[in-house]
This record gives sequence, C-alpha cells and structure tokens, in this order.
Amino acid sequence: MQLLSVNTARAERFVAIDGQSVVSAIRKRPRDGRIAVGPLGLEGDEQADPSVHGGLAKALYAYPQEHRAFWTTVRGQAQVAGALGPGDMGENLTLAGLLESQVWLGDVLVFPDCELVVSEPRYPCFKFNAHMGFNQASKLMAQSGYCGFYLAVRREGSIAAGETFERIPGPREVGLVELFKARMKK
Repeated sequence: MQLLSVNTARAERFVAIDGQSVVSAIRKRPRDGRIAVGPLGLEGDEQADPSVHGGLAKALYAYPQEHRAFWTTVRGQAQVAGALGPGDMGENLTLAGLLESQVWLGDVLVFPDCELVVSEPRYPCFKFNAHMGFNQASKLMAQSGYCGFYLAVRREGSIAAGETFERIPGPREVGLVELFKARMKK
C-alpha cells in the first residue's frame, strides 16, 4: 500500500452549480516534501465547517486512487469538463492499494513517522455536489460506497508522498462500507 499524494487547502469561497456561494476547503492540492501531522491534521490544512469536518476523530481524510476513473467517467456523463487529480475528492491522503471494503473502524495505518486510526466513513454533503460540478455526486457516492474514510492521529509525526504504509487490523466489529451504507439509507 502506498501514499500517492499529501493534499491540503485553506478555506475559500467558490460559486456552486446553483449559483450559491460556498465556503469550503474541499479543493485540496498536492504538497511536496514532508508535512507535519498533528492531533488535528496536516500542517497548512483547514476545514471550513468544523461541525462536520476535522477535529480529533476526523483529523485527516483518505481516499483510494482506484476510484478516480469512476468519478472522471460520471463527471463526463454529467458534462463536467476536466480530469480529477490528487486532492480533488477533498482528501488529504490519496492512497493506492487500500479500498473501503478492506477497512474496519479501528484499523491502524502505520507510516514511517506517524500512525493514523480509521475512525469513520466520509458522508457527502451539498458541498461535494458543488465541488464535483453536478447535483447527483452525493447520491452516486452513497450508491457506490466509494466514500473514503476519516483518520484520527494515534502518533504524531510527519508524512510524505511516495511512502509505503501497512494496515494493522483493529477489532473486526464494524466494517466501513456497512456503516456507510447503513447511515446513507436513513
């Protein structure tokens, strides 16, 4: 398993597809070099709405690179131009080799200089639709289960693109996909 990209953003205002003004830090961009990992996430990263993003349990958001083709295709079908790159799902960590179906709450991702614990799935909101450029993006995330996952910081340190990591299984009580789909049905 490999960390392909480390991504951060500051909160910014942008205009959504319905013309509404939205403040979000969803537009993450790749960073070079080692980035400090503290209890609340990556150095240089912000969350516009801490009531639903960020905090100790949701310090970082990870997303599998393997889903990028799916999102590029559905955006094309919705006539939204442009390919998606690292950070474009709003993720801090773009991963390869670890899908939601392989993750359970409490799993630990061990990087060379820090450790992160899977805390919960990402649940999409209207800002995800605005950022993706079409109104069905959240619905498609719910249907596909391609949600990514939040991470709490177990051991502070630093992290850099290109690093490999290992997953140490936590308790096998709650699978990420099952939790995501159960909540999205409500």
